[in-house]
Amino acid sequence: MCCPSRSEGNTVHYFQQVKIDVEKERELRTEFSREEIRQRIELYNSVTKDHLKMTLSPTGVYTGFIKVQMDLRRPVTVRGAQRGAGGAVVEEAFYLPRGVTNTLHISSSNTVKQVIGALLSKFTVADNPAKYALYKRYRREEQVYVCKLADGEQPLFLRLVAGPDTDTLSFVLREQQTGEVMWDAFSIPELRNFLRILDKEEDEQRQAVIRRYEAYRQRLQEALREVRGPS
Repeated sequence: MCCPSRSEGNTVHYFQQVKIDVEKERELRTEFSREEIRQRIELYNSVTKDHLKMTLSPTGVYTGFIKVQMDLRRPVTVRGAQRGAGGAVVEEAFYLPRGVTNTLHISSSNTVKQVIGALLSKFTVADNPAKYALYKRYRREEQVYVCKLADGEQPLFLRLVAGPDTDTLSFVLREQQTGEVMWDAFSIPELRNFLRILDKEEDEQRQAVIRRYEAYRQRLQEALREVRGPS
């Protein structure tokens, strides 16, 4: 394979071609030689704009950074700093802010499964990693596509092939798409935490409805008094 030119014009053209080919399975699963990896890393580092560069080790393993957007719709169980009776760590359930992007430093040998585990560990999430999946999001012909990655795929290799542009390729963490929530996959403490969250949300909604109708009642009473005039 010929090394692409280092000139900016040729470099941009190269990654534009990658945009077209990024979804070809044959391309993504090609085993590159060490020299080809070195060339691609040099090219990658020459165009990245956020200083998150890749590094090739003498063993042929390379390290770099990926950004993962958190897109979780259900509450997660998080290990708290407080301890309960008997010194047990207290676990709480709450919603992580959607759309938050996290940066992970990984190696070319790290798999999707390991990346998911690292993300959950970063947030001290106690949930089973099997409940989550890593997706790749890419743009083709003005359309955005999202595709689930297999557990054994290597995200840093995909990042290297696609280049640093997140419009070409980005990563998203979501719950497993099973059609329905697999409640039997959750532990009893997790389910109790979910019930507490739902009870709290229900109470907040109830209070909001009461306040809204109370304000409406007051306006009606004021309108009636104005119509009737002074007694």
